[in-house]
Amino acid sequence: MKKMILLNPGPATTTDTVKYAQVVPDICPREEDFGGIMLSVSTELTMLVGDPAQYTTVLFGGSGTAAVESILSSVIGEDVVIIINNGAYGKRMCEIAAVYGLHVMEFVSPSDSPVNLSELEAMMKRSSQKITHLAVVHHETTTGLLNDIPSIGELCRRHGIDMIVDAMSSYAALPIDMGPMNISYLAASSNKNVQGMAGISFVIADTSKLESKKERKPRSYYLDLYAQHKHFSETGQMRFTPPVQTFYALKQALVELKEEGVQQRYARYTQSWEALIRGIKRLGLKHLVEEKHHSRIVTSILEPDCDSYSFGDMHDEMYSQGFTIYPGKLNGMNTFRIANIGDITYRDIEAFLALLERYLRRIGYYRG
Repeated sequence: MKKMILLNPGPATTTDTVKYAQVVPDICPREEDFGGIMLSVSTELTMLVGDPAQYTTVLFGGSGTAAVESILSSVIGEDVVIIINNGAYGKRMCEIAAVYGLHVMEFVSPSDSPVNLSELEAMMKRSSQKITHLAVVHHETTTGLLNDIPSIGELCRRHGIDMIVDAMSSYAALPIDMGPMNISYLAASSNKNVQGMAGISFVIADTSKLESKKERKPRSYYLDLYAQHKHFSETGQMRFTPPVQTFYALKQALVELKEEGVQQRYARYTQSWEALIRGIKRLGLKHLVEEKHHSRIVTSILEPDCDSYSFGDMHDEMYSQGFTIYPGKLNGMNTFRIANIGDITYRDIEAFLALLERYLRRIGYYRG
């Protein structure tokens, strides 16, 4: 099977063993055997970030946005939620909240520098309405910025606020411990650092906080977080048809994650990122986020200032050679993004850089 090197922020390149894990006999998802698969997956997902005695994983069929939308629509009542908007995915949470008519205080922050905690606390203090929740993206793939979740979590703890974290592109790479970090609800998916296939999203929740929402009138039918949790707890099944084969792939991906280890996986990602940063500097390109605030997972790079440059042409040339790159998402700033997650190594990044150098020479940008 031809291996494509996906340098987009997800889905990520997968191992052949994860791909082949989907080739299983057909099974009805209501069978007890398949329920055991889902329970095993759920427990393993929880254990990566918290104690299953205190936290629980709620599974959904859908992209990561489904998990984020489930949290926002299910746990926030008539009080205020602060949403930190410092990138495309913080903005997306604001858009989801608007659909449900939630009472939002939007904290707008630059997408390439840390959140100003003093200004954030000042917003909390001046609110005339009760603030019950704060939502933030852990790693903003818009730029590669890593938000300081421990510090934001401590701020929320001091003010009695439940923190919601979109950990879509940090989960299973960066160390997360929900208790000390004061994370009440965390959203992630199967297809980024877990290195599974796309199609499964999940919410990891403080079980006691989730149980306290059982009397809340649902805003959504499919994405009702408590209803999904209750049904799985009582029956061992999801309320609606799950992506069956994708669960087998996720189970295998979790086996491989345990074999490699989260810290070792992040070390591999870091080695690839360091190769990328050295390479783009050598080629005269610049990245946006300072290295001390960088996730080392996705890098937003300023496009070459060259009349003959075209992202479309560069993409197509890379794609023809087995590499997928991704456009930027910053308004008013021309960027492209390179992710170094998935089943790749620094040697794949070096191969990409060789192709990038060839392209930049061809358009007359790089002459080194």
